[in-house]
Amino acid sequence: MKTIKLLFTVLLLLCATVATAYDFNSQGIYYNISSDKTVEVTNHDFEYTGIVRIPSSVTYNGTVYSVTSIGDAAFQFCFGLTSIEIPNSVTSIGDYAFQFCFGLTSIEIPNSITSIGDYAFVGCTGLTSIEIPNSVTSIGNRAFAECI
Repeated sequence: MKTIKLLFTVLLLLCATVATAYDFNSQGIYYNISSDKTVEVTNHDFEYTGIVRIPSSVTYNGTVYSVTSIGDAAFQFCFGLTSIEIPNSVTSIGDYAFQFCFGLTSIEIPNSITSIGDYAFVGCTGLTSIEIPNSVTSIGNRAFAECI
């Protein structure tokens, strides 16, 4: 287990040189504007830790945006992430969204989610509990691979 964590830490350091783009930050969560009034949560240098509570809406430059998705790789390599609260406004979880979040132990997916992307939770070795509601109609390739 320590060897795997070390390997992924090295991988993280190599990947950290790649800049992550975002449109704005609100209360420590980074967003990309998806359309006129919607945003998706995005990654910013793998810095999410502890408990993250995603709001159902955020305001930026006087415009209120609905948070509708967790983008591709949004929480990827966030080793210190322990819990995530997803609001009912979110309808999709992107590819690699929680890849190698070793500290994530459980997640409750709200009834609003309809799709979970490819490799969304791959390598989440600490994940011991997950509730998938009937609203989920699509689960991507290897979404839970390497989750022991």
